[in-house]
Amino acid sequence: MAIINLRKYYYPIYTRDTFMEVPDEVAEAIIEGQRMERREDGKKSYHGVYSLDASIGIENHAMFLVPSPEDILVDAQEQAEYEELLARLAEAISCLTPTQARRLHARYALKKKLREIAADEGISGSCVSASLDGAIRKLQKIFVKNGWLEKED
Repeated sequence: MAIINLRKYYYPIYTRDTFMEVPDEVAEAIIEGQRMERREDGKKSYHGVYSLDASIGIENHAMFLVPSPEDILVDAQEQAEYEELLARLAEAISCLTPTQARRLHARYALKKKLREIAADEGISGSCVSASLDGAIRKLQKIFVKNGWLEKED
């Protein structure tokens, strides 16, 4: 009898180490199945080049791995817009008071709850809430003033 770790072979189902005693034949069959899968995966790609005779349907598999030129351009544009937004946000946050910036960072970057921020600073939760609301309103005003955001009614 062999002892196997089910997490090693069935990871999405078993997320923790789960040991099971199985007959030697079953353990050998599982190991051989993994070897076969690795061999098939090795046939598909050699130094990033796909062989079309590796297996049935490889054309369909390879087709979805290579992004189209349009996808590449769209991704590049989205990445540039995201970086511009982050730069604008950093510029706007620099206009906040250090306390507001610290609390904003703790709330949204560190994912702390209002109670945790209040406990860390020794103040009430309502003070933290008011400070965060003021910081967000100030950020909105900065974005509207600079033309980065349309004014909402």
